[in-house]
Amino acid sequence: MILVTGGAGYIGSHTLVELLQADHEVVVLDNLSNSSEESLRRVMEITGRRLEFVKADLLDVDALEQVFNSYPIDSVIHFAGKKAVGESVAEPLLYYENNVCGTLNLLKAMRKHQVKRMVFSSSATVYGDPVSVPIQETAALQPTNPYGRTKLMIEQMLIDLKGSWENFSVAILRYFNPIGAHTSGRIGEDPAGIPNNLLPFVAQVAVGKREKLSVFGDDYATVDGTGVRDYIHVVDLAKGHLLALGKTGEENLLGIYNLGTGNGYSVLQIVHAFEEASDSKVPYEIVERRPGDIAVCYADSGRASKELGFAVEKGLTEMCQDTWRWQKNNPEGYGV
Repeated sequence: MILVTGGAGYIGSHTLVELLQADHEVVVLDNLSNSSEESLRRVMEITGRRLEFVKADLLDVDALEQVFNSYPIDSVIHFAGKKAVGESVAEPLLYYENNVCGTLNLLKAMRKHQVKRMVFSSSATVYGDPVSVPIQETAALQPTNPYGRTKLMIEQMLIDLKGSWENFSVAILRYFNPIGAHTSGRIGEDPAGIPNNLLPFVAQVAVGKREKLSVFGDDYATVDGTGVRDYIHVVDLAKGHLLALGKTGEENLLGIYNLGTGNGYSVLQIVHAFEEASDSKVPYEIVERRPGDIAVCYADSGRASKELGFAVEKGLTEMCQDTWRWQKNNPEGYGV
């Protein structure tokens, strides 16, 4: 049985669909602080499969122990964590406690119960401002905010644990910018409050929920002056987790993998692609750059392709179409 922490969230819920469709038994642990139990109900609806759910927090050691005592867990996919860069700058201790201490509790429980397989949800934020692109896994690790530093600290914990615990097998996935939604339109990204990420904001403008998009800077050295990022469809990303999980079962693994498309798209390219996919206008205005933003960031996913068999199947058009379907069908997210 697979324990999926943070499984009710955006990437977690799409990974649950892939796990259940591959006949895995799953228990989800989530505190629902930035997610909805409705997403789990819809995952079961999409797949026609059952999953177990425990509402609990990784900081609650007793609740965590009860989960490991109650279910025959043999592997863990670890998504749970706070992830807003701006909030991490304003509340760094909250991020270190939640992300780092929560993971420490999880690893202690895994070691106590001899659960030796893990896939960890890391992030391309560990690279900070890259010296060159595309970014390889061997690039310098220099995160520029507390959120990125918590991810890097957890990576180091896993590497150190791997060095001391025989047969511990771990895949660390550094992903770039997940967008899109399940093709059914039943699950997707449902950010609390004002979206931190580009595409949910674009979609909310297109559906009339927000007046216009703010584009932070148009004077970068890029194709149209706006920032360039590597956007990957969340379903492709979810499938990457299954490949990584399989790899932890095949061999005694310490694997670090970028998951991206290897293509960079600018903010305005995303806006125009979304307008085409949704047949609607997305009003925007150019405003000042945000401090800490970088011009260009995209992945070299060659290692994941070679070692995991990872391949991207969905392009920008599908990313935008699937996001629009989700937004149009669920204008209030899971609150409908």
